[in-house]
Amino acid sequence: MAIGAKDKIDALLVKKYQGLKVDNPVIQTSMIDPNRMLDAMNDFAMVQMNALNLHQQLKSTCIKAISLNIQYRKSRNLKSKKAVQAAQ
Repeated sequence: MAIGAKDKIDALLVKKYQGLKVDNPVIQTSMIDPNRMLDAMNDFAMVQMNALNLHQQLKSTCIKAISLNIQYRKSRNLKSKKAVQAAQ
């Protein structure tokens, strides 16, 4: 297995960037405590879950209120003429 460019595009990229030197920065310790970050993520998740639960309760309450206020009226005979004739 060879290491290097496999085609002309890779060779041109290697040629272009071979003179550049990149400094890899040393990753320092995070300024944010991981435990505080996890607590904040947990708080955010709990708020989202509570909002979802409230939304579901509000939706079910609205459905109940609407269904209690519906007044059903018979506006027309729903049976077709053929069904009425077949029943006789």
